[in-house]
Amino acid sequence: MTETIYGEKTALILLGCPQVPVQTSMALYLIHGLKQRGIRPVVAGTAAARKLMEVADPDRYYLGEMTDIDAAIDEITGKARDFDLCFVFIHNDSGVAYAGTMAYISRARLYALLFGEHAEELAGEIEFPCEVVAAKAVHNPMPLKRRLDEVMQWAALKR
Repeated sequence: MTETIYGEKTALILLGCPQVPVQTSMALYLIHGLKQRGIRPVVAGTAAARKLMEVADPDRYYLGEMTDIDAAIDEITGKARDFDLCFVFIHNDSGVAYAGTMAYISRARLYALLFGEHAEELAGEIEFPCEVVAAKAVHNPMPLKRRLDEVMQWAALKR
């Protein structure tokens, strides 16, 4: 069952190890865009990724619900929860594995956001249905932001 609260669309944002600096800023940018369109974001991530998000948004202006990445996967696997959209931030092989898991267990429209030095090579590893958004972005988030904006066509996500 896709989670909807009073007709509100929901989006899961999966954050892996925050080894590459652009992940936090791009996650906050994505949350901002989703919230502006009436889509409720839920952030699932590693402990370090969640702490970086909390420090970047201490008053939780953008952040709402946050949970552990494995707990979110367990809820979806157990059919206790699902989402309309899912964005998986990927900068290594484990990120590809998380996205593949989401493609298998969730009914959400899946977006694989690949970034870092090897974004294009990692994109070649994706063999499951999803929208691939890839950019060689490590410290500067702008290449990934431009690609995300092109793919999302933000106006199309309005209610």
